[in-house]
Amino acid sequence: MRHVIALDVGGTGMKAALVGAEGELLHQARRATGRERGPDAVVETILGFAAELRAHGELHLGEPAAAAGVAVPGIVDAALGLAVYSANLGWRDVPLRRLLSERLHGVPVALGHDVRTGGLAEGRIGAGQGADRFLFVPLGTGIAGAIGIDGKVEAGAHGFAGEIGHIVVRPGGTACPCGQRGCLERYASAAAVSQAWAEASGDPGADAADCAKAVESGDERAVRVWQDAVDALADGLVTALTLLDPRTLIIGGGLAEAGETLFTPLRAAVERRVTFQKLPAVVAADLGDTAGCLGAGLLAWDLLETDSTDRSEVTT
Repeated sequence: MRHVIALDVGGTGMKAALVGAEGELLHQARRATGRERGPDAVVETILGFAAELRAHGELHLGEPAAAAGVAVPGIVDAALGLAVYSANLGWRDVPLRRLLSERLHGVPVALGHDVRTGGLAEGRIGAGQGADRFLFVPLGTGIAGAIGIDGKVEAGAHGFAGEIGHIVVRPGGTACPCGQRGCLERYASAAAVSQAWAEASGDPGADAADCAKAVESGDERAVRVWQDAVDALADGLVTALTLLDPRTLIIGGGLAEAGETLFTPLRAAVERRVTFQKLPAVVAADLGDTAGCLGAGLLAWDLLETDSTDRSEVTT
């Protein structure tokens, strides 16, 4: 059965799958990334995992994978196939596409940024399915974004498109590691809400999920913390939709797990802020932590389709 390898590399773990032509998951597996062993060991773990997946396909599906897609964190040059930089994994300028292709006996490999790859999956087969323009915003430790246009995700001229977490929503506010002050992710990420609620509640172990539960129970301190985050998020989102005019706004990540505790006030806050802009549908992401892996599979199939089209054009 024809299939591709899909790999989603995270800071602590890797998710992988063998994906069929219709997007079906034929085999799934997970591994620890092992970043504590250093960047070279992480690269070797990725290569070894990919080789295992190739062998599994050959044994159980009758043939090796036709291509591979891999999503990685940090700065990525997809055109050159370079994992340029990742603070979490400690690597710089790793020629990951070439290394993977060599380990996989020369099959084509697509390399993508983890958030943009997850956004690709959400846009094509998840919550944004059918939308010609969408913005995918996962609210996790930080806040990133993926700009979807006609079934593809825009990387930008230098690979930095979609960094909505570094829109300044509170000028002169909290310092951000990026060098600015008042960035969106310092107020509305899951990490920011966790910190604010831990301080407000006096419980250093409290997190964003605890804050959401306290909001649901009517705790006034939690309501204030939550509304501050929602207001900051709405400010950033309205800036983004003013620039991008998406048809669908997809919110994912840990904070979105609060469901309508987040989405009801967020939709209201966004609606209050728009004037001439068209209000997009504000929806929850569908695919959860499988989005990156599914997106990597889509990248691999896209690569095969592009190669096939190129060969056809040469022939004709």
